[in-house]
Amino acid sequence: MEIYQHYREDEHAFIDHVFDWINQVKSTYAHKLTDFLNPREQEIVQQLVNYAGDVNVSFFGGIERAERKRGLIYPNYFQPEASDFGLSYFQLDYPVKFYEIGHRQLLGALMGLGIKREKIGDLIIRGQAVQFIVAREIADYIKIHLTSAGKAKVTVQAIEKHELLEPDDYKHHSGTVSSLRFDAVLAEIFKLSRAKAAAYIQKGFAKINWKVIDQPAYECSVSDTISLRGYGRAKLLALDGKTKKGKWRIHYGKK
Repeated sequence: MEIYQHYREDEHAFIDHVFDWINQVKSTYAHKLTDFLNPREQEIVQQLVNYAGDVNVSFFGGIERAERKRGLIYPNYFQPEASDFGLSYFQLDYPVKFYEIGHRQLLGALMGLGIKREKIGDLIIRGQAVQFIVAREIADYIKIHLTSAGKAKVTVQAIEKHELLEPDDYKHHSGTVSSLRFDAVLAEIFKLSRAKAAAYIQKGFAKINWKVIDQPAYECSVSDTISLRGYGRAKLLALDGKTKKGKWRIHYGKK
């Protein structure tokens, strides 16, 4: 199929799944709800739905700025509502005077219960408030089994959608890079050697805009979202000109 030539080889299996979902909707005239998708996967689903025709797709992740969203593929006559996306919302109670819970501790606690990443939506850390969004089908399991995050003992409380907070913005940083090559920018953001950054990129551990980029020489652009497995995520916010030695001054945000 010609459509495959427009995508990376490692995305072909996901494309096959999306076509299966589309064909299921067309044959049964019933909607199909996906697990949580990252922005790159959402982009692919939208493109393939447009390509296939006769069906629509909507995405919803619980909050306005959600990155991870569930997709709903449906026949043209169907009108989706928020309840159709099967989301549940939680907040943690924990001794805030003694512990700090961040994204890594929360995600580790959830996946430590054997939950697949695809069932977990956005994690919201706002000061000491810790909230998260999950697929409704695992909500009861989480209520019973999530009792700790990091070193903190926690209690899980179900909350309503209107109680969700918008996440904190990126923490701002500045630095200099010899060029806007991916390996140079990745090394600066995550404080790595250039050689180590290049090796991670070549192994497929790094992404730009949620898409694996395995070329260290790939040139980054302002507004790119950059992530590295095990290190976190950042956004290239601005270029602030060059130094006297010809290096780029970059302004970036990290989560």
